[in-house]
Order: sequence, then C-alpha cells, then structure tokens
Amino acid sequence: MILYFFCFILFSVGLYCVLRKRNIIKIIIGLGIIEYALNMFLVLLGYRAHGRAPIFAADQRVENMVDPLTQSMVLVTIVVGMSLVVLTVSLAIRIYEKFGTFDITRIRRLRG
Repeated sequence: MILYFFCFILFSVGLYCVLRKRNIIKIIIGLGIIEYALNMFLVLLGYRAHGRAPIFAADQRVENMVDPLTQSMVLVTIVVGMSLVVLTVSLAIRIYEKFGTFDITRIRRLRG
C-alpha cells in the first residue's frame, strides 16, 4: 500500500512542476516524472507477491504468475514517452533559438 502512496506523491510532484514552474525545461522534467509515476503504478497493478515471470514452458503451470499485460503496456508507454520527450526537447531548443529564453512569461510577452 505504501508503494501506491509513493506513486501518488511522485505524480503530485510532477504535476506541481508542470503547473507551477515557468521554465520549459522544468516542465519537461515534470512530464517525465509523471510518466515514471504512471509506469510504476501500472507495474504495481500487475504485481503478485512471490509471482513468477510470465514465461510459458511445457513443464510449468500457470499459477501465481504476474500479469504480462501491464508489463507490455509499460514497455509501450516507455517508447511513446521517450518519443514525446524528444519532441518536446526539440521544440524547446527551437523556442530558445527564436526567443533566447526558456521562460514562458517572457515568451508570451514577445507575441506580436
């Protein structure tokens, strides 16, 4: 139960970074923290105490096996999350090249 609470705390820290910080890089780091919290939550959903790896063999039974669906979902979210991080970092670099700052408030003032 304490691990679920840790996931919630980690998610809350990431959400705080996204909502309250003004620096684009800090916002990207907050999104990464949120992604890691959700991945950890998904892994905890499929976890079983003293569970075995979800590998089928002829001599093994399907008892007390961890859920392979959540593990595959986490692998997919890791790949999609990494592509989103690359996209947001490349956008942040382009914003810095154009405006010379990572501060969101200064970028909003430069509209024209």
